[in-house]
Amino acid sequence: MKFRNLSREVLSYLVVGMLTTLVNFAIYYPLIYAGMDYKLATTAAFIGAVIFAFISNKKFVFLSKKGFLGEFIRFMVGRGATYLLDIGSLIFLVEALGISEYVSKIWASILVVISNYLISKFWTFR
Repeated sequence: MKFRNLSREVLSYLVVGMLTTLVNFAIYYPLIYAGMDYKLATTAAFIGAVIFAFISNKKFVFLSKKGFLGEFIRFMVGRGATYLLDIGSLIFLVEALGISEYVSKIWASILVVISNYLISKFWTFR
């Protein structure tokens, strides 16, 4: 039974994570294409994706019935940490390694998705 619940949770997190990543990319890439700096575009994409992710994770992944405010604060702190990981890895990949903003965003997103799951699972929605 425990494995079954974990499988449902992981599968639903993957689906919600993919949708959240799509929201993030749907905001980020048009802004980059329009000429916005990648750091500012990342920040705008982060805000949109975090709002979507909180509601989706609370309702569909972790099935949380707990109070909104406490989880929201923990979620925002956790996502703030992964925002720093996102922006830091983008700066490193783009400016230090010379990788394009488009490709760098994909690599940074992989790190962020894994980190977000661990933070949500073991801290935000525990």
